[in-house]
Amino acid sequence: MPTPLCQLGGTGVEDRAAHGHDRDRFVEIGSLSKVFTGTVLTELAKEGVVGVDTPLEDCLEEVPAGTGITLRHLAEHTSGLPRLPVGPAGPPDDPYATFTEEALRASLRELDRVATGPLGQEEYSNLGYAVLGHALTTVTGRSYQQLVDAYVLMPLGLEAGAVTALPPRERRLVPRNLFGRPRPLWTLTGPILPAGGLWSTCRTLSQVVTGLLVDRRLGPPAPTWQRGSSITWHNGATRGSSVIAAAHDDGRWIVLHRLGAPDGTDDLARKTLLAAPAPRGGA
Repeated sequence: MPTPLCQLGGTGVEDRAAHGHDRDRFVEIGSLSKVFTGTVLTELAKEGVVGVDTPLEDCLEEVPAGTGITLRHLAEHTSGLPRLPVGPAGPPDDPYATFTEEALRASLRELDRVATGPLGQEEYSNLGYAVLGHALTTVTGRSYQQLVDAYVLMPLGLEAGAVTALPPRERRLVPRNLFGRPRPLWTLTGPILPAGGLWSTCRTLSQVVTGLLVDRRLGPPAPTWQRGSSITWHNGATRGSSVIAAAHDDGRWIVLHRLGAPDGTDDLARKTLLAAPAPRGGA
């Protein structure tokens, strides 16, 4: 059974790690990468580089006029774009391998036909976040890593590259088979990166969560975050890992990562978070 790494705490970065693997090894965070993309969007909007409601066609010349899709639609999964990229499917054990820059640009040129749902209706879309990330890098002329460093990590007091698509191999923590050999991972370093290709240590991820959700050092959370009655959260999963980051309105927070992408990570995190004592002064 995969061993989870759980970090749980109140405000700030005072935390505890339980039942876990090394919290200073890099792990895949899957769709939790979207939080970084959404935060870059909101920070660029503060600077006036783009607006959250800027039409996508104003950012990318390949996009046909009149789709009505804005950057907010992409960030909130209401663009009508499908969950997965269109075009030739990758192999079952590497579904994004065929989603190249060329494939992305082909989708952009036919975006009005690629959309499968009505504008404004929520449909979770990895393709939408790939398009959003491409729009932000195109408008700024900066790489995705440069944007994450400048608009998320460094403002939170973290080092550039602390969350990255290419961590040092010797610091990666990956699932292994029964013979101890590393299992193959998905190809997530291409245009799908802004939707799910980042790696982070759990320690760094905890600092990001407390900075964005508890201390709110960059203001209100980006529209990427999911919102329940009292908990703000986002999760992620790849072939080899599952993770969730969440914060309660009273200041409790949790980062839970598990190797092997097991079912039940979200439920385990919710139960653990709610069972934890509220911080002093909390509700």
